[in-house]
Amino acid sequence: MSLFLPDRTTLISLVSGLLLALCWPRVDATHLCWIALVPLLLVMENRPFRSGFAAGVGFFSLLLYWLNIVMTTFGKLPAPLSLVVYLLLVAYLSLYIAAATWASSRVREKLGLPYAATLPIFWVACEFLRSFVFTGFPWGSLGYALVESSTLLQAADLFGVYGLSALIVFVNAVLAAFIVAGRRHSSWPWRLAATAVLLLALTVGYGRWRLAELPDESERQLAVGLIQGNIEQGQKWNPDLQQRIVTTYADLSLRAAKMGAKLLIWPESATPVFFQDGGPLAEQVSAIPERSGGSSLLFGSPAYTWVNRERRFLNSAYLLDGEGVLMGRSDKIHLVPFGEYVPMARFLPFVHKLVEGIGDFSPGTVSPLPLNQSLFGVLVCYEAIFPEIARDYVNSGSDLLVNITNDAWYGRSSAPFQHLAIARMRAVENRVWLARAANTGISAIIAPSGEVIASTLLFTPDVLNAQVGLGSAPTLYKSFGDTPAILSLLLGLFWLIRTRQHYSAN
Repeated sequence: MSLFLPDRTTLISLVSGLLLALCWPRVDATHLCWIALVPLLLVMENRPFRSGFAAGVGFFSLLLYWLNIVMTTFGKLPAPLSLVVYLLLVAYLSLYIAAATWASSRVREKLGLPYAATLPIFWVACEFLRSFVFTGFPWGSLGYALVESSTLLQAADLFGVYGLSALIVFVNAVLAAFIVAGRRHSSWPWRLAATAVLLLALTVGYGRWRLAELPDESERQLAVGLIQGNIEQGQKWNPDLQQRIVTTYADLSLRAAKMGAKLLIWPESATPVFFQDGGPLAEQVSAIPERSGGSSLLFGSPAYTWVNRERRFLNSAYLLDGEGVLMGRSDKIHLVPFGEYVPMARFLPFVHKLVEGIGDFSPGTVSPLPLNQSLFGVLVCYEAIFPEIARDYVNSGSDLLVNITNDAWYGRSSAPFQHLAIARMRAVENRVWLARAANTGISAIIAPSGEVIASTLLFTPDVLNAQVGLGSAPTLYKSFGDTPAILSLLLGLFWLIRTRQHYSAN
């Protein structure tokens, strides 16, 4: 029982987690990321697992508070049950930070390596594991804290978000090492300090060079219009409001076309019907390209396919050319657990409230949509938080990334701002433009530098017109992906095996 009882060490570690959460929108206290882990590093030596777990609880409980809004407002879960599910998720995610601090301390103790060497490796390894274990949930990777630092952000095209995470943890560990040296009156860790200064200088220098080297305009450009219908979640599937919803999107689309948009982009599940079934509303959608004077239309719509006489649902994006001819369909690849399907559904019947009336969805494959000798890679909803999906689309020839999403679930919380921040990283990693159409906002145009060129407000019907470049520049990340994170995982495992051998030898 004493394992998780709060004491001074636990409370200090909790503060570290809270400081990390403040680096995220909407607080955006980015500079805190360089010192947030210092309290944890100063106290975790004797109780590394508990310290890491407490830091994780502080971080994820504050970062993901909005999950309660989703579960109670839209999942219709009773508040007490919602709180239990929320706390269980926070506890699960906190285990990854606890594992990183425990493993780091063990290697430090057995092999004599400093935290500045061990913690960045294990932190990245655990963040990487969190991105795919149990389907993955990489929301909250530490590197996203640098999204608002335009110069440092540019290094993401080298090693991705995990590389930035490693840099942040390393700097924190060096600062903590100086404090410890001062307390113990031991020699100052000047070599570590010099390494930290060198890494920061190289990162800043690279970022400035990259920003200066990026072209102001691409040779190939496309005028896009993002359509933000602002349809309330409770209205989206009301049969009495279907015509009004389609009319809203049609009117906004014609307005965007008059402003010069050649590609109109609607959000995720914008159509309140199955477009593939046809009918009057589907015909109205198909007529929009011709009514707009020849603008193409990319829109989200639920779809389905038949597998062994069983209807399986899909979360899809359709592309119509300027004459209303269907050019292709792209289906969501990474489904939301407990949102679009229920893992172990027979053992968790209460969770069906979160997907009531929708049923289990099936995943798609990487399928860029073709139009006028260009390809568009469509990231549906929270697929934007998975670096490998965006990279796969760009490496498959996509000239533009399009993120269609419905963030109405999150209400007026910080989640839409967090979601946008994560999407910005995908543009930098792949040096490609990203157009983001969100039902209730935030819709945005993101440059290959990660800069938000233009954006909308939350919960307002709006149109966002802009010129985007087509094509992507070569990057180290596109070539090697998350290989550094995989190497961190392998190195961490090697170290842990060495500690076992060291223990046996003694």
